Amino acid sequence: MKKEMRYLVPGDYMADPAVHVFNGRVYIYPSHDWESGIPENDNGDHFNMKDYHVFSTDDVMHGEIKDHGVVLATEDIPWAGRQLWDSDVAFKNGKYYMYFPLKDKNDIFRIGVAISDSPEGPFIPQPDPIKGSYSIDPAILDDGDGCYYMYFGGLWGGQLQRYRDNKALESAVLPTGDEPALPGRVVKLSDDMLQFAEEPRPVVILDENGTPLTAGDNERRFFEASWVHKYNGKYYFSYSTGDTHRLCYAIGDNPYGPFTYQGVILTPVVGWTTHHAIAEYKGKWYLFHHDCVPSNGRTWLRSLKVCELEYDSEGKIITIDGGGE
Repeated sequence: MKKEMRYLVPGDYMADPAVHVFNGRVYIYPSHDWESGIPENDNGDHFNMKDYHVFSTDDVMHGEIKDHGVVLATEDIPWAGRQLWDSDVAFKNGKYYMYFPLKDKNDIFRIGVAISDSPEGPFIPQPDPIKGSYSIDPAILDDGDGCYYMYFGGLWGGQLQRYRDNKALESAVLPTGDEPALPGRVVKLSDDMLQFAEEPRPVVILDENGTPLTAGDNERRFFEASWVHKYNGKYYFSYSTGDTHRLCYAIGDNPYGPFTYQGVILTPVVGWTTHHAIAEYKGKWYLFHHDCVPSNGRTWLRSLKVCELEYDSEGKIITIDGGGE
């Protein structure tokens, strides 16, 4: 289905949105692309982001998009190496917690936390990353009962293939063919929101027969860009398939899953990556995502956009045309 699309920040390159409603406004937490001059490669070195802006609005499709400026930069983070990729923000007990992936000084992705008194920032980073954290793309679910869960992980440049059972491998291993696909991770956060409360668990995606998706099923298997939202009491785990450029989703009965594959949310966009957030505001649902149309297809210069998202009578998401095929 073709939808009315809106570019939210036409004067700059923003991508990988996380979106939440705080204090009656929509807050958007994207990564910030720029022309760093680093050659494109499968490791993602050309995505050399170095700071975050925060945006907000009270009218998603037509209202003013307010830029609250830079709220966190690599130079603010004591353990920083490079590449400040996708982030997310959660609210608890009067504080806002930003979770961000960043390579440390050994070029290993860790996940850090920064804290603010306002959803607009600025965010003050903790001196060290979360103990036991690894890989990229943290997404936070507030389950409404006082528990918060982080979903994370990404293949290739996201380094997830370097770990098994939360332990670093001597060399990376990517499953192939009929082997089970490498899953993302989910972990409950500690009461103070600053650490993991447990060992991260695999996010298992099942096919229609209840069998875990395989590594060779790259049109459906997880690659990166976790997001979770709730609709009609169900948990919708959505994600990117990476090298097949789709946003897909699966449904489960609890935050840990397993999740059963349902279909495609967004067909490929112009550009290699696809990354999103799903949020409800004033009775409507929206898909926030990005593409590379304004930069003429330069995949490291992405532009933030939004459209409405709809469900059918059975709770399935109606597929949206991304315009890239």
